[in-house]
Amino acid sequence: MAATAQESGRPDSDRSDSDTSASGSSESDGSGFDSPEGENPESHRPGDENPESHRPGDENPADERPRDGSPEPGRPGVEAPKSDSPAPRRKPAARGIGDRIFRYQLTASGVVVLAVMAAVGLFLLLRAFQALRVTGFSFLTTAQWQPDVHRFGIAAVLTGTLLIAAVAVVFSVPLAVGTALFISDVAPRKLRHTLVTMVDLMAAVPSVVYGLWGLFFLQQHVIGLSRWLSTWFGWIPLFTVDGAQPGEPLATDSVYTASTFVAGIVVALMVAPIQCSVMREVFAQAPAGEREGAYALGATRWGMIRAVVLPYGKGGIIGGTMLGLGRALGETIAVYLIISPVFVIQPHILQTGSNSVSSLIALHYGDASTFGMSALMAAGLALFLLTLAVNFTASSVVARSRSGAQSEA
Repeated sequence: MAATAQESGRPDSDRSDSDTSASGSSESDGSGFDSPEGENPESHRPGDENPESHRPGDENPADERPRDGSPEPGRPGVEAPKSDSPAPRRKPAARGIGDRIFRYQLTASGVVVLAVMAAVGLFLLLRAFQALRVTGFSFLTTAQWQPDVHRFGIAAVLTGTLLIAAVAVVFSVPLAVGTALFISDVAPRKLRHTLVTMVDLMAAVPSVVYGLWGLFFLQQHVIGLSRWLSTWFGWIPLFTVDGAQPGEPLATDSVYTASTFVAGIVVALMVAPIQCSVMREVFAQAPAGEREGAYALGATRWGMIRAVVLPYGKGGIIGGTMLGLGRALGETIAVYLIISPVFVIQPHILQTGSNSVSSLIALHYGDASTFGMSALMAAGLALFLLTLAVNFTASSVVARSRSGAQSEA
């Protein structure tokens, strides 16, 4: 009673101060672990909060303000960051010692190849300078070959070289393209490795073996084809044969032997494996998605090859053809064994007698005088420049094709 009286006898200001401090202590301890005395425990029960006031995802937008002091994007007067700003470029990784050594080796190999090629050309030019100084421009227009009396030129042998190479390309390109397409798109997978090995082995056979085979086996079987061509197409100057008697069954066949036609067929069999290898590698790299797309649109296998593989492999066809042409221009032993050398310009490919620059060098190298050796070096220089021109032309054409552009990338 006394305590109550004393409490009731306190001034109102004292009571208000004590109530304020009590309520402040209860608000500051809002964790709910210890509630102050005299406070109703049911007034702050967990879960009694209004569910509408704190829904998930209804965070206060003011809480999303950047806390680093930067202005908030989207407000008036504040420019939003640009989304199309370029991403920072990543610094390329440093090359290791192995990568640098490999790069230097590749660069050195390319420089060595170019240096060797330039050295060969310079050697031929220096050795041929004596003969070229005597004959001048007539070296390209003279058909005779008499260097000791200063009457010599490569008009006849250069014509024969080009004709033999042309016949070889005519026969080798269809054979190489067909073989490459068969291996890459038609042959069963188990058979492809065997076919590739056989084609590569054909390229490894020595040229003298091809020459002997063409001389003693192929020539006697080609004479009938040569006679048929001269009989029915003799009105074309290329297939004309002087001294031929088509209506005489007992006429001699010697006018058809040792011809440009026979030599060209033998050279075609020699260069076809090289052409086939190049074309096969390019055909195999045709995009698989385009192949499957052609089949999905209802194309047959030949339709897919015609629409996808051949257009893609155009660079490989051209490159392989030119590579084989360069090999055919310089073929020596096989041509030397088959042809009968003549030093006249003869455009008749079925007729006996032909010549080439390489066989001319092989024929006269052993008994040539000092000046005659210089003349042979001049012929070799002409063949060297012709081969370089063919290869550089092929490289420029291949680089513009689709497969060539992808291989350069």
